[in-house]
Amino acid sequence: MRADLHVMACVILAVTFVQATPAASPSAVTMPLWPSVPPGSTASDEGDVPELILTRVESDSPTAAIVILPGGGYGGHAMDHEGYQFAEWFHSLGVTSAICTYRLRGKGNQGKGYGHPIPMQDAQRAIQTLRARAAEWNIDPDRIGAIGFSAGGHLCSTISTHFADVDSSSEDPVAAVSSRPDFSILCYPVIAFDKPYTHKGSQRNLIGENPDRKLVELLSNERQVSEHTPPTFLFHTAEDKAVPPENSVQYFLACQKNGVPAELHVFPKGRHGLGLAKDQAGASQWPALCEDWLRRLGVVTR
Repeated sequence: MRADLHVMACVILAVTFVQATPAASPSAVTMPLWPSVPPGSTASDEGDVPELILTRVESDSPTAAIVILPGGGYGGHAMDHEGYQFAEWFHSLGVTSAICTYRLRGKGNQGKGYGHPIPMQDAQRAIQTLRARAAEWNIDPDRIGAIGFSAGGHLCSTISTHFADVDSSSEDPVAAVSSRPDFSILCYPVIAFDKPYTHKGSQRNLIGENPDRKLVELLSNERQVSEHTPPTFLFHTAEDKAVPPENSVQYFLACQKNGVPAELHVFPKGRHGLGLAKDQAGASQWPALCEDWLRRLGVVTR
């Protein structure tokens, strides 16, 4: 294990976020993720139609891009500290970003919400959209990644281990390109299901109270890592009680086993849901460590 793997232990995840949602940057453009009523949706009300909130970087050459997947226990979206703040951060690094408001077990679908596979399909579609529109948006199609937080981290690990079928003959240009991220960043992620360290609310919202055992295994993503999983950066804190760091550790070990380049940082102090962790001693180092990793990977170049 790396010398900079600091310590471990565990905080409380609010499944529903009751907070004012700041507006996106004036430079951001919001668009529907799907061209019409999305597959699996039965209506087009709030929560039924996922969106991409695109913040582009002006550049003479194609930039890297990233899909941002905010957390919220698959019951809401933490749009400020796990969405808009990161769009601004990536913009400062010269990386175009798209926040994906994937469907979940909250609003929409006549109050019933959406479970698996809907969030996965939305997140896969987000990656495919950036890749399909790369020339239009001045993006390098081989430098498109994903970042996820908490349950959004589970979703990020899902699209890093489960890839959409590519239909090269499809009339939909988005369906004709790969959904595999070129890199992934997992921040205090939910990973494993049906374990002592599982975040039960996320599991319940995604696959229900009494899921089939095969579905539990399929979405316990430390079991789904393969040589096709992209290079991964993981960040966690030892004091995280809601989503204990064992989740990140098990995914990191699975990457090691399968020859996937991975970097893990577990800091001693800090509650769950730190975002950029600006005021948390120790953990506040993680954005700089991640930036250095992105530079070594060739994602950040300016």
